Amino acid sequence: MTLVELLSDPALGLSAEGAAEPPGQPIQWVAVTELEDPRPFLNGAEVVLTTGLRLKAGAAQRAFVRRVHETGAMAIGFGVGLTHARVPASLVAEADDVGLPVFRVPYEVPFIAIGKKVADALSADHYAGLENLLEGHAVLASALLGAGGLPALLGELASMLGTDVALHQYGARIAGASPRRGAAPTSNSAPWHRLPIATGLKDRCTLAIAEPYEHAAIVDYAQSLISVELTNQARNRTGARRAAGQLVEDVVRGTLTGAEAAARLAGSGIDTTLRHGVVIVDVASGQRRALRTLPLPDGWDGVSAALVDEQLVLVLPAVAPAPADLSRYLHGAGLTARIGVGGTYAQPNGLRWSYFEAREALQRGQALNLADRLSLTSLLMSGADVPLADLAAETLTPLEAFDRAHGAGLVTTLRRYLDLDGSIAAVASDLDLHRNTVRYRLQQVVSLTGYDPAVTADRVHLYLALRVRSLG
Repeated sequence: MTLVELLSDPALGLSAEGAAEPPGQPIQWVAVTELEDPRPFLNGAEVVLTTGLRLKAGAAQRAFVRRVHETGAMAIGFGVGLTHARVPASLVAEADDVGLPVFRVPYEVPFIAIGKKVADALSADHYAGLENLLEGHAVLASALLGAGGLPALLGELASMLGTDVALHQYGARIAGASPRRGAAPTSNSAPWHRLPIATGLKDRCTLAIAEPYEHAAIVDYAQSLISVELTNQARNRTGARRAAGQLVEDVVRGTLTGAEAAARLAGSGIDTTLRHGVVIVDVASGQRRALRTLPLPDGWDGVSAALVDEQLVLVLPAVAPAPADLSRYLHGAGLTARIGVGGTYAQPNGLRWSYFEAREALQRGQALNLADRLSLTSLLMSGADVPLADLAAETLTPLEAFDRAHGAGLVTTLRRYLDLDGSIAAVASDLDLHRNTVRYRLQQVVSLTGYDPAVTADRVHLYLALRVRSLG
């Protein structure tokens, strides 16, 4: 209830005194006092009622007005007919000077009637607010549980608040309307109010609300709903990726092949009659838990995701978002990530080839690594019946043991010799060795392994052993 509404109530018969304009904000309370200095008992935004029992002199009346005005009170209601027959002129004059409205309360109107009128209005307003809040709760819950999910909830919340709303996780916007004004919520200079969303993850999840923003109870409820939904999504994402990981592992290892593999993959949303490629995401060991729950960026919703050997394996259709976009997203999420990208092929065997291409590409160590299409190593690794680990161990173990015992650097010399196309001069320059030292080490390799890197067939054998060992 505003002061204008209070004064216009015919049942009370109140009348304005003086020239001060009544404020438009609602009255927060009614205080009755006969103290000369009521300041310790006032909070502001209330109507102060008095009969002026102790305000006999003009000086006291003026001082009373100034003290009431200091507290931020909205008006003075002066009861006449008990101590004063009319509202004192000095009180009205002082009130006009400070801009504080004064009104006359007839003798027959008890102060309690005014207090009750304001209290009833406050109670009705509070009840209406609760009704609106409960209705808002129902609208938000219904939006979330419907087909629209989080975007629908944020749309309803934006409508209720009359401003833009966006949800961010891992540094990227995952839902909410694009801003109509100002910069994006990711900009530190943008006029956005940010509220944390608790998910139990180190995901920097925030609800961004465009300024100007004043706290609204419906936002608290929205935070709770979003927190529960994102926590459920993370749990479901983990379970789905683990289940998909078992399927991908079976296909990659060759234990699931042919029509059965195609049918199982189709059940996971992968149509192997079409070309697909594999992208493998690896992160620092301390960040791998994030791969279980990390949402994919915008545009990647239709991509199948699986967890294999603590790495995130994505199966993409031939026409798919650029891996470079994924790399930028992972960097923005605060992850130290490497991405290996395989070629695109049809049929389950093609998926296996693409997987091993992507895995081999990861060893290059860059943020984004594109594989050589159908490399010899990838083809051999895609065959589960090829004993590559045994080959590597049988070939390299003698060299590694000799290096540990003598610090001879045979494995390093052999690797650089193969990488530099068999040029002894290039190896000597690269390792800062004499050429005869390089020749001597290569002869030791021949003696310990029985394979001569100068012979083409032996060179291929040694190359594969080193590649397999580097891939783990």
